[in-house]
Amino acid sequence: MSLSVESVIAALMNDTPDLVRWSGAIAKKLRTFNIALEGKSSGNANTDALTLADLTVQELVVSGLRDRSPILRECRLEAEEENGDLDVFNEQAELTIALDPIDGTKQFRDRTGDGYSVMIHLRNRSEVLFSLVFCPEAGPTGTWTLAYDETLKCGPDDTSVTALECLQNMPPIDIATRPNSKKIYLIGFQANDPVNAQKVTDAGLEGFAPDDTPGSIYPLLATGDFGGSLIHSPNIYDYPVSMQIARMLGGNSVWVHNGEAVHFDETWMDDRASMLRLPGIVATADCESKLKILVDLAKDWSQVRYSD
Repeated sequence: MSLSVESVIAALMNDTPDLVRWSGAIAKKLRTFNIALEGKSSGNANTDALTLADLTVQELVVSGLRDRSPILRECRLEAEEENGDLDVFNEQAELTIALDPIDGTKQFRDRTGDGYSVMIHLRNRSEVLFSLVFCPEAGPTGTWTLAYDETLKCGPDDTSVTALECLQNMPPIDIATRPNSKKIYLIGFQANDPVNAQKVTDAGLEGFAPDDTPGSIYPLLATGDFGGSLIHSPNIYDYPVSMQIARMLGGNSVWVHNGEAVHFDETWMDDRASMLRLPGIVATADCESKLKILVDLAKDWSQVRYSD
């Protein structure tokens, strides 16, 4: 029997905001301690950073998804780390819940910025249907980004009310008045992130390597501070949120080598980083003109993530 998308979104909307807020508070506290762990070996610091907070937050969120609405167990669950009661979810389900317990772990671990976040999204094989991102230290009280149906919201947390009430009270983004930024976030090109960011700038946009990006890409894209991203072999735990936001804004997310809209039928396991990825290079933008610039620029770049 097919799951009702509407019912799953309703359950996620009702059950995940407080889980994500609590997880953000735990992450913020754990960040004050030395909690770095070993475990990933891709050779890229942005990918390999792993902390006790990643494992703790995942344990909390997975347990919450398990114990709350029974319908959530009927979904497939993909989580960036390997811990938690993952086996209780339906591996064969048409709908997938994906979790990134700490996106931006290197920045989180090294205490170099506030752009880390706790993320959860729902998708099928071709579309992202619900996204919730909480950046615990972006702004005085943290910052939410929420996307579902035709609703896109981004704004500060209000701890005087429940997390759900805060999101319900938050006004949606007015797409008509949202800024038209040329800033593009790049990641995944290993040592070539800065060089390729400059190539994006030379092509008429403004490229930003990970260390130069002033925060999490998801609120930046939602509010119009950034206009898109260019990512080599994006992982399937965080990137899809950008895809949903871009499509809601009238843009798209495509593979640069053929211009085909991104889907999730083809993935590969990056054993060095212990995560599932999409193949090739993916361009994401809030409008077709920016997307064309990115595709034209990167269409002949190597689709192989690791050169050795």
